Amino acid sequence: MSEPLKIILRSGKDDAVRRYHPWVFSGAIKKMEGAAWDGCHAEVYSNKDEYLGCGIYQDAAIAVRILAFTPDRPEVFGPDFWQERLTRAYLLRQQAGLTDNPVTNVYRLVHGEGDHLPGIIIDHYAGHVVIQIHATGLYRFIDDIAEAVKLLYGNNLVSIYDKSRETLPATFWQEREPREYLFGENSRVEVIENGLSYLVDVEKGQKTGFFIDQRDNRKLLAQYSHKKKVLNTFAYTGGFSVSALAAGASEVHSIDSSARAMDLCNANVEQNGGAARHKSFTEDVMEFLKRTDQTYEVIVLDPPAYAKHQHVKHKAVQGYKRLNLTAMNIIAPGGILFTFSCSQVVDMRLFHSTILSAAILTGRRVRVLHQMTQPADHPMNIFHPEGQYLKGLVLAID
Repeated sequence: MSEPLKIILRSGKDDAVRRYHPWVFSGAIKKMEGAAWDGCHAEVYSNKDEYLGCGIYQDAAIAVRILAFTPDRPEVFGPDFWQERLTRAYLLRQQAGLTDNPVTNVYRLVHGEGDHLPGIIIDHYAGHVVIQIHATGLYRFIDDIAEAVKLLYGNNLVSIYDKSRETLPATFWQEREPREYLFGENSRVEVIENGLSYLVDVEKGQKTGFFIDQRDNRKLLAQYSHKKKVLNTFAYTGGFSVSALAAGASEVHSIDSSARAMDLCNANVEQNGGAARHKSFTEDVMEFLKRTDQTYEVIVLDPPAYAKHQHVKHKAVQGYKRLNLTAMNIIAPGGILFTFSCSQVVDMRLFHSTILSAAILTGRRVRVLHQMTQPADHPMNIFHPEGQYLKGLVLAID
């Protein structure tokens, strides 16, 4: 094994690493000793030559993703390492009651930094596993990760689909051909969540195919949907729509700009027996909200991330404000609004104040009933606050 790359940080740039934050930014590096290449084993030291941790290097803004902080046990990132980390992640899901669950067989197995595997997402869909690598330096371990998945699930594994083509830069793929199926082959993927059935398009759907992180919030929506007229915006494949219909909603309207998503939404509604009370609209959500003459008793606002970087945060906040103001203006008196943001750079405090600004402009009385976040299979590493990306409010609008 070659010597690890030694990375020495600038004076005063080691505080975050000392607090166990798993990212080392390129601007924090004073110098490097040894051969630097994407995917090489890197050891991180302070300006005073104190060992801080080790991880995987790549030539990017996040130069090192630290996988271990223990100085007295140098890590070798071989098959045993990945097996141990994935097993640990699985046991956490087992504790949360998500493995071998008769009414839910879809969950996130690895949530990046939340499972001490920064840059790696692995989702489980009823025996089908989808992997997304978010850093080129980590991709050289894809085979070891896949082997760990095989050992973890054994005969219960149906397929492993590598969806990293969507998360790694196009230049990366100029030198290699994506293999996509690392185990098994293309087949119908159908999952059960909270006793309801969903078709999942793991190959062409958004993210890994299904918004697993809204599982608990979909269940909460059911409590407010009985005999109510519900509007589900940015509906994607209809998770909230199916949940509302199963709870006895009198009528549900689903809107998304993607025709492909609406087709799958309609299929999911139909196979759960709710087609007679459902109508879908393939169009821009804001345009629909502006033109509609209907009022709704429950509205769900679950837009895509409006801000993925700090420099567009202000614009994103204005977008959330306009969206929520428009929805509040059409919701029936006594209505319930489920509103979300998955923009990592918009924290809960800022999101709350943005919704407050919209509420003030309506002149209506608004109360917060619930504050929502991501579920236990999307854990937040307490040393990595950026991991708390999903936030939501349930509002009563008088």
